[in-house]
Amino acid sequence: MTNKQEIGKRAAGEAALQYVQDGDLVGLGTGSTVKYFLLALGEKVKSGFRVQGIPSSLETARIAHGLHIPLLPYEGEWELDVAVDGADQVDPQSQLIKGGGGALLREKIVASAARQFIVIVDQTKCVPVLGKTTPVPVEVVPFGWPNAQRQIQALGWSSHLRQKNNHVFKTDEGNFILDVEAGQIENPATLENRLNSIPGVAENGLFVDRTSLVIIGGTEGVEIRERSIM
Repeated sequence: MTNKQEIGKRAAGEAALQYVQDGDLVGLGTGSTVKYFLLALGEKVKSGFRVQGIPSSLETARIAHGLHIPLLPYEGEWELDVAVDGADQVDPQSQLIKGGGGALLREKIVASAARQFIVIVDQTKCVPVLGKTTPVPVEVVPFGWPNAQRQIQALGWSSHLRQKNNHVFKTDEGNFILDVEAGQIENPATLENRLNSIPGVAENGLFVDRTSLVIIGGTEGVEIRERSIM
């Protein structure tokens, strides 16, 4: 990762703080860009800013605890004022590929519970078309996972079971991830629905028509893309 990327990540993460109000219930995403948002939020909490968060991963919960950001219980029913998360790719219509860190199921649950979903990225994550250089993560339950993989391959897409440290990667929910090489994705909504219709698929990393705001960080500051969600 280059220094320019780090500068962009920090700029985007810190800029997102202006969209969080005192007293908000906040969805806390996962990843290296979100870390900068959490650090900035933690500083405000230290000065008396009142928020409660729902973390989208155990790693984010660990960071939030360390920064003394109050967290809501997982099991509750929450209506979040705002959620802030990163992305692996963002296209010009603010459609996303997420899940490179393996938290896509919880991330989509958190995003869907928020009135405003804000995505923070550095400039390298912006692409003209999704999928050309980044696979689509598909979270599958362990039971019968090769059957889900076979159905994905029958649709014409290759996939591989994600590994970490020479072991099968497991999500916080204990599921596996198939990284699907879908190629250039012309219709993300169709692919999102098609993948989720396969038995055994818990969720996939396409986030379609969910993003209300994208903050793109660079060395010269940030660019804001607003999008109206119907």
